[in-house]
Amino acid sequence: QVQLVESGGGLVQAGGSLRLSCAASGRTFSSYTMGWFRQAPGKEREFVGAISWIGAMPWYADSVKDRFTISRDNAKNALYLQMNSLKPEDTAVYYCAASKAAAASKAAKEYPYWGQGTQVTVSS
Repeated sequence: QVQLVESGGGLVQAGGSLRLSCAASGRTFSSYTMGWFRQAPGKEREFVGAISWIGAMPWYADSVKDRFTISRDNAKNALYLQMNSLKPEDTAVYYCAASKAAAASKAAKEYPYWGQGTQVTVSS
């Protein structure tokens, strides 16, 4: 089992940047496929991007492609989400999630482990 804690959220103006971090417990972080999701008020949880443990390239939702970058540091048990060119519609609570599956998925139900979330607010 893995425990996840997100950090790095905050208030930023449109066009700005933020870097979210997700710290994972345990010694097997490198064997987890990791995902980022977000949920805005009144909306369903939405896939942002994911990176598998088998070394495949990250993949992203169309809404964030070319603006957001996912990376992981297995030595530090950490997952990151670099968010650039932020827009007001990026405002949401952002969650990291973990799965033992080899392939990344955009379905939230495929990820058994979740952090508590971190709030990102983008002002216009």
